[in-house]
Amino acid sequence: MVVAKRVSLWDAGCPVARALDVIGDWWSLLIIRDAFDGVRRFSEFQSGLGIAKGMLATRLRDLTERGILETAPASDGSAYREYVLTEKGRGLFLVIVALRQWGEAHLYRSNEHRSRLVDRDVGAPVAQLALRSADERRLDWCDTQVQKSDVNRP
Repeated sequence: MVVAKRVSLWDAGCPVARALDVIGDWWSLLIIRDAFDGVRRFSEFQSGLGIAKGMLATRLRDLTERGILETAPASDGSAYREYVLTEKGRGLFLVIVALRQWGEAHLYRSNEHRSRLVDRDVGAPVAQLALRSADERRLDWCDTQVQKSDVNRP
């Protein structure tokens, strides 16, 4: 079996490509999802995801090195270390919600059971994410464009 070497997108001029370089495989996104759900220990990630220990160790190391997760002393005072989202990692919350909402809208049959994201205070489902302009107009994909910057100005 031939395994293709992973190509880094870190120096790409596109922010989407750079983001994918950091979190672009499904294991990393599922680890981040689980961290938002309160999973903190290696064994909890491993048993919940069913991922091989070596692969999990690699993904956790990469996410830690890239500043998405950090290790902290175990919250129960034991000798274990736990993985917690950094501010940079918590910034991925809307990405996870957007993937969840897209999956709910397009990947389930109408009568199929699924989990749902709810407002903790009232128990009601959260509203659909929507892109808004600076003056609060709702924007669709056709209402936007990417404006490339010159090398000398941001």
